Amino acid sequence: MPETKPTTSTGPGRVLVALYAIFAIGATSRSVVQIATRFDEAPLAYALSAVAAVVYILATFGLARGSRGGRKVATASCLFELAGVLAIGTFSLVDPAAFPHATVWSAYGKGYLFIPLVLPVLGLLWIRRTRPAA
Repeated sequence: MPETKPTTSTGPGRVLVALYAIFAIGATSRSVVQIATRFDEAPLAYALSAVAAVVYILATFGLARGSRGGRKVATASCLFELAGVLAIGTFSLVDPAAFPHATVWSAYGKGYLFIPLVLPVLGLLWIRRTRPAA
């Protein structure tokens, strides 16, 4: 019997999509409230929260679709997310004054149990594991 590749419609793939969806909803709602009510307090941090929200939305839809185009969107989103977590995480520790209020990616996602640091790695591994045979 031929081995079938795992998909995002069952098992770990479904959990990964669900985690991304939770972060998409959370980051979006958080950034909308922050920007609407307190943007002048920490414009950089709140704008970065909005960027993170868009990245999580794109990754969620890309992973959920699983098509060739979806995989490309998910890959780009996960790579951007990982770069963002590493850059913002490092910058927020080196220059805390630049981030008077935390973003999702501050301190490598410490405020979110480091899930923002681990999630793109899991996403990229899943994309690699489920890629179609050549």
